[in-house]
Amino acid sequence: MKIISYHQLTTQEGGLQVQKGMNFGVKGNYSIVLMSTAKNAPYEDEVFDDGVIEYEGHDAPKSMQYDKKLVDQPSYTPNGKMTENGKFLKAVDDYKAYKRSAAKIQVYRKIKTGVWVDMGFYELVDGYQRHNGKRNVFKFLLKPIYDFDPTTEDYMDIVHDRQIPGDIQREVYERDRGKCTQCGSTENLHFDHMIPYSKGGSSKVASNIQLLCAKHNLSKGAKFV
Repeated sequence: MKIISYHQLTTQEGGLQVQKGMNFGVKGNYSIVLMSTAKNAPYEDEVFDDGVIEYEGHDAPKSMQYDKKLVDQPSYTPNGKMTENGKFLKAVDDYKAYKRSAAKIQVYRKIKTGVWVDMGFYELVDGYQRHNGKRNVFKFLLKPIYDFDPTTEDYMDIVHDRQIPGDIQREVYERDRGKCTQCGSTENLHFDHMIPYSKGGSSKVASNIQLLCAKHNLSKGAKFV
């Protein structure tokens, strides 16, 4: 999981200024979502232990006529146009009906103002409504895409890299002052398990996570045999 600035995010997406959280089909062959698991985040996104993300849909537009946090999240606008919720839900329905493959989603996770984590690509595999005690909200399940043999230790370590909780990511980033712990570089940073998951290390404690630049992350991996 690479740590990037918002400028790097937009550069990575070909100059696209990504402002909304949900951006279906914005890149043609894939969509983009922005997420946060911070306690003060506007939506309740969650990352499960298997790496699957439960991503909350988005609210109705802000209005003087209602509190958007008390009305159901819409799938259509008043004039009948699909919202982003509706687009995501249709993609799920079409996937379940074998009309299309699972929609490909690029996920970026915010850890603090101006600092994001490139979570990689996911598949949109399910969507449903849930009542949160005040209103109906949409929830979408995003399943991680891995390019590793699932029988290898590398696969296990990559899976658990994606499972580092947001609060742990923020704590580590602040503790290490946004720099590689080996050389002080602020470029091409990654979250690194000091002891890999496959060797018994944990993703759930900050004491086992550090910031490393790409160079030192790779050199450490070569030594950890």
